[in-house]
Amino acid sequence: MLQGDIVRDGFRSDEVHEALDLCLSCKGCLGDCPVKVDMATYKAEFLSRYYKRRLRPRAAYSMGLIMFHARVAARMPRLANALGRVPALKRLGGVAPERQVPRFAKETFTAWFQRRGIVNAGADPVLLFPDTFNDHLHPETLKATTEVIEAAGFRVVLPDRPICCGRPLYDYGMLPLARRFWGRTLRVLRPWIRQGVPVVGIEPSCVAAFRDELTGLLPSDEDAKRLNLQTLTLAEFLERHAPHWPVPRLEKRAVVHGHCHQEAVMGMDAESSLYERMGLDFEVLDSGCCGLAGSFGFEHEHFDVSKKIGEHRLLPMVRDADPDTLIVADGFSCKTQIEELTDRRTVHTAELVRMAMETRPARPSAIRRADRQCIPAGS
Repeated sequence: MLQGDIVRDGFRSDEVHEALDLCLSCKGCLGDCPVKVDMATYKAEFLSRYYKRRLRPRAAYSMGLIMFHARVAARMPRLANALGRVPALKRLGGVAPERQVPRFAKETFTAWFQRRGIVNAGADPVLLFPDTFNDHLHPETLKATTEVIEAAGFRVVLPDRPICCGRPLYDYGMLPLARRFWGRTLRVLRPWIRQGVPVVGIEPSCVAAFRDELTGLLPSDEDAKRLNLQTLTLAEFLERHAPHWPVPRLEKRAVVHGHCHQEAVMGMDAESSLYERMGLDFEVLDSGCCGLAGSFGFEHEHFDVSKKIGEHRLLPMVRDADPDTLIVADGFSCKTQIEELTDRRTVHTAELVRMAMETRPARPSAIRRADRQCIPAGS
């Protein structure tokens, strides 16, 4: 296509568009290919140019712009959840009828955090990134993360305005909008970035966006380079910044499904080390992609393929696990695919550590709860 000797339509080629249609953008090729061929980035760039000044598929507007829809839904979650069950609206949004539209939480994590008050007021700050998926759909994971970071002796702070890494935008090639998102994110986080404050993210695809797409879109921005280095998963943060924290033990059996983006960009070494410190009897599954792959498996034309990918290895392995075995899946997509297509429930790494904290014998706490107040950016 780039040479123009066989495919002559360049970035407008329908044949190339068709060839890329079943690419999951899972980044598996980036992690597995010896020369690191990054098809996810190629696809995003191609779609960006293919759809320039063209209407995109319905799913691009319903799921690619989820960060906007979620903010509206947060104001009226009951209505939003009711509308998500209407077949005609699902069809209008390009969602497969077999899929359940994820339910919005009654209260977002950020709302819970603001009314809760500050813990460990004088401790070193850690910026927790409230991604759209966990903030609006699964706030319990961010709550668990907050409690774990505080138990390790740090003060959790949040951005003072809504920000987003724009992860779903890449799947539909909305790169100019993604670049604007990053510009806003950098402006909001600049005080913490320049002070070297660690940033913890708990959705692997979002952390991977900080560690991969961010510097790809803004290669000359020094703050982007700093943020790229400062953003960590929870396990990476505990390994680097709290190596002497006595991680609570949890002597249970677990199987772990690593998110594709995490395995390709960050790896699972920090998580494995954390599980070992916890005394967990665990196995990281060699299960490949879950098949949902962001919004791919929600799209009506891809549902059957998505299900077959999951059934190839992951879902049978989950079903075969002993009922007492914990299923660990940090990614929103992985959690959704497993819980929709099996009768098992998953836990996030943060919930796993909090579970261990709750089973540990109680000790007098040195943590003091401060007056309910906002901590200004950069303090």
